[in-house]
Amino acid sequence: MLLRRRSQYASWSFVHLLSLTLPVLVSFGFTIRSFAAESAAGHISLDRVTNAHALPNGVEIRSGSAIMQITALRKDLLRVRIGATETLPEDASWAVLAASRTAQSPTEYKSDEHSVGFSTGDLVVTIERNPLLMTVKDAQGNVIVQDIADRPIEFHGNSFRVYKQSPEDEHYFGLGDKPGPLDRRNEAFVDWNTDAFGWQESTDPIYKSIPWFMTFRHGIAGGIFLDNTWRTTFDFDKEVRDGYSFGADNGPLDYYIFYGPSPKQVEEEWAWLVGTVPLPPMWTLGFQQSRYSYYPQSEVERIAHTLREDRIPADAIYLDIDYQFKYWPFTVDPKRFPHFDDMIRELHAEHIRTVLITDLHIAKQPNQNYKPYDEGIAGDHFVKNSDGSIYTGVVWPGPAVFPDFTQKSSRDWWGTLYSDFVQKGIAGFWNDMNEPAIFEVASKTMPDDTQHRIEEPGFKTRTATHLEIHNVFGMENSRGTYEGLRKLDPNVRPFVLTRASYAGGHRYAATWTGDNSSTWNHLRQTGPQLMNLGLSGFGLAGADVGGFAGSPQPDLLTKWIEVAAFQPIDRDHTSMGTYPQEPWENGTTEDLNVRRRFIETRYRLMSYLYTTAEEMSRTGIPIMRPLFLEFPNASKDRHPLDLNTNNEFLVGPDLLIAPSPYPDMRDDYQAVLPPVGWYDFWTGEQVPMKGLEAQRVGNDNVPDNDLQINLHPSIDMLPVFARAGSIIPIQPLVESTDIKPSGPLTLRVYPPARPGGECSGSLYLDDGISYAYQKGDFLRLKFSCERTATGVTVKISPREGSYTPWWTQFNVEIYGADKPAASATSSLGAVQAAYDSEHHRLTVVIADDGKAAELSVIY
Repeated sequence: MLLRRRSQYASWSFVHLLSLTLPVLVSFGFTIRSFAAESAAGHISLDRVTNAHALPNGVEIRSGSAIMQITALRKDLLRVRIGATETLPEDASWAVLAASRTAQSPTEYKSDEHSVGFSTGDLVVTIERNPLLMTVKDAQGNVIVQDIADRPIEFHGNSFRVYKQSPEDEHYFGLGDKPGPLDRRNEAFVDWNTDAFGWQESTDPIYKSIPWFMTFRHGIAGGIFLDNTWRTTFDFDKEVRDGYSFGADNGPLDYYIFYGPSPKQVEEEWAWLVGTVPLPPMWTLGFQQSRYSYYPQSEVERIAHTLREDRIPADAIYLDIDYQFKYWPFTVDPKRFPHFDDMIRELHAEHIRTVLITDLHIAKQPNQNYKPYDEGIAGDHFVKNSDGSIYTGVVWPGPAVFPDFTQKSSRDWWGTLYSDFVQKGIAGFWNDMNEPAIFEVASKTMPDDTQHRIEEPGFKTRTATHLEIHNVFGMENSRGTYEGLRKLDPNVRPFVLTRASYAGGHRYAATWTGDNSSTWNHLRQTGPQLMNLGLSGFGLAGADVGGFAGSPQPDLLTKWIEVAAFQPIDRDHTSMGTYPQEPWENGTTEDLNVRRRFIETRYRLMSYLYTTAEEMSRTGIPIMRPLFLEFPNASKDRHPLDLNTNNEFLVGPDLLIAPSPYPDMRDDYQAVLPPVGWYDFWTGEQVPMKGLEAQRVGNDNVPDNDLQINLHPSIDMLPVFARAGSIIPIQPLVESTDIKPSGPLTLRVYPPARPGGECSGSLYLDDGISYAYQKGDFLRLKFSCERTATGVTVKISPREGSYTPWWTQFNVEIYGADKPAASATSSLGAVQAAYDSEHHRLTVVIADDGKAAELSVIY
């Protein structure tokens, strides 16, 4: 960490002494300029307000030569921009949407002899004049963000650091795929995209730089986003016991302050600022099979055949770098894949799509009729050295050159390179090695002084060094791929998978956690990583199922397939030289049966998963969620319940997954359930509440045992619970999302824990591949239910949208029943209700004519 401690700057001791005497001198009537103006060159501290005036949506402050603007983009979202020497940094961003960055919300200015500030309606901003100390509170007086009094914002040359108070019961989430616990408190991190093969729980940095985090205290959420692409650092209570800080080696001091008060509201603000994940093609939610590498062609065909022969639902097979001719991107090896086009068609006929890796480097192969290189040279599209020559680095194909993705023209050209593959029917593309990763150099990346040309709408046209562009290089690579695919096939939703990215990169690509390992600890690590990625915008994310580095034990592979069945992207992937780890490998027939059953469960839940993905595309709320996102007030003192849960997570709002906290141990364990009522997803049995709806978990370390349930780990089972008051759609099993299910749509109704409680659910559906939904060709349904003392009433809304579903009937399953129904009546008259005592449910089949429907069941 580059944490600039005051003790490191002994040469400034006189300046520090002078700063301590300033208040005394001022009190005697001396006119003294602020410390910022008097400091030695290169060291500027914003220690006091020397001037201030109102802005239409905030306030501008001077601290000697330093200028600070605090403005309201919305009532719940502030922007802080600071320039050390008279001017503010360039008002441009790779991450923030232009319309959001320039938005304005009116404010009420306030000023007196002690402070200056403004209110937005939701927030009150106060800046004490001496010392300069900013506090942001909500309208109820809760502190959201507050500076540390003796830690003013400081610039040391081009670097800067900002310190904020950290109450002992405040917690921090986000920062993307950083390994470690879900809560970032007592941790420190560096943002510098790094090829981190075989990373471990303590490894930092790794692949992505997402300088955003959520704060959470007493049920109230806020957040901070530092929009700076240089090497940035974050410290949570390590340097300063009760303080967190963030800073950068260079670049703009431009950060945003978010306010909920709920975590979901903060997530929606984050999405408003940097955009949402586009609605993905449905097939990307299916099971995906991969390894480094499947070749020759006969091996790919064998994998596809075995998936279908063993009745394992699957939607995609990935081809890693060995399908290429000499590892040259955008080529196919004619010896290994002599009938490549036929293979792609045959896979598609089996309802299996193909995803190809396309690393961002271009083989340096002049005079070889290699189109990507020849076109790139002709169009001046490659990154250059400081002397103007083209930069060359060694990667998989040997010497390689790199497109200059900060030039829009170069991104546009890059997108055209996919034309041939798109015409062949390739469904998705995998942008790997885009940190960028370079071989044979200690830094594992480009030299610091490599030159990038910024020619981008919204930016000043200029040249920047790699130090500024490094963290956005991978994002702009995936952006070029995504935008190129949109142009090549405008009515088909692209799928791009990227390893490296920056804040906002989720607008262009899904991601995964990189080169993990085949260990039980890495299975355990997957949960916090994916939840923090989701909170950071990357809600469409996964981890290499089974682990990439090394070969998993059979039980580890089985358990990983079970857990991954409930995660956003479900891709089995491993490295060269490892043992096979397809579902039918590395185990017994019973292992295969268990693995298949969980993959099948994922496909039965596809309507629910797709509905949740559509919600994410509108709101930014991720598919895979920490418990506090849905239940911010579940604990007695309103701390995040996840601190007591040991890796539990939610899929959408209504399914809770409770894996063992240490999945390689045989010990029984306890799961914490939010106090709303739950049903066992597998058996349908209602979890006894015993009055727990009034209970809460206590402080961070002492849970209330009454809220916990005892679970026994089993290699063939994963505890899953359905929320009381939810209605979850379940569809018939298919071997691919390409295939329309046959039969009724099942609605699993889990009545509220108590009569009168809320009960709801929804379903979204479209063709799963095109943009026709944007013109109204979609289906949206809303469900509700009411539990009375004598039964349950279920209501289904009329259809919204013009899309015609595959079903004509609803199979309504009402759980929690302990006896047959006395009567059942639908909108069309009396119906039969079957009773299943084993699963504690009543089942009624009713017609779906697209109109509103109602079902009343009396016990």
